[in-house]
Amino acid sequence: MKSLLVNVGPILMLIGVIILSVYFFTASNSNTYLISAGALMVVGFATHIIINKKIKA
Repeated sequence: MKSLLVNVGPILMLIGVIILSVYFFTASNSNTYLISAGALMVVGFATHIIINKKIKA
């Protein structure tokens, strides 16, 4: 369980990258993909930092 908790942040960032690649390969004209991918990447980065600080403390 602890190893899964440590990897939540990178998993969220990976989902953001997948959404970004879907936007690129489908040639969509909507900014919804970009906003959701950016938000997931920022939240994943922040989650990674916060969770790792709490687990090591």
